[in-house]
Amino acid sequence: MLDLILTNKEGLVGDVKLKGSLGCSDHEMVEFKILRAARRAHSKLTTLDFSRADFGLFRELLGRVPWDKALEGRGAQDSWLIFKGHLLQAQE
Repeated sequence: MLDLILTNKEGLVGDVKLKGSLGCSDHEMVEFKILRAARRAHSKLTTLDFSRADFGLFRELLGRVPWDKALEGRGAQDSWLIFKGHLLQAQE
């Protein structure tokens, strides 16, 4: 039996329990608690208002990029960084 819960912080999940079968499946329900600090940090991230976005223009700007040439011979991390750069530039 293998149970895997992924988090981005150590100590974020606790009290993990198997709670029985899911119907006729050989899978079991996993119950866990998400632990959090009593004091919550305020995020300084800004959120974008996508209701006013011009997705046609966004698609056109990203469509102008010669992706085959831009990503040729690059690994996943480098490709992501290049894509992210073009994405952020088109967002402006």
